[in-house]
Amino acid sequence: MEDLTKILKALSDSNRIRIIKMLESRELCLCEISYVLKLANSTVSQHLSILKEAGIVIDEKQGKWVNHRLASSSASSYITELMPLLKKWLVDDKRIRADLKLLATADRNKLCS
Repeated sequence: MEDLTKILKALSDSNRIRIIKMLESRELCLCEISYVLKLANSTVSQHLSILKEAGIVIDEKQGKWVNHRLASSSASSYITELMPLLKKWLVDDKRIRADLKLLATADRNKLCS
């Protein structure tokens, strides 16, 4: 029950849902996510930590960036079952669409300098 509670708590914040929806499109660095959410890097980092602890997001260092992506395989059957549902949800949400549109303009080479 602890795993499910941790996952549901991670999904209980709108900014974390927005992060997940952005990560469905591609791997992102902290600066790109902060740019779209218009939040401080420290705040976004805290959200990412919660998502990582729940097993939803993983990160990988690549050169000077740490890339965040959705976990493709999970030890948790809850995440395995929830992620396809999350992918279907909020497709027509205007905030999510605006986030994805803004994300298309995000250039990590300019944002992370």
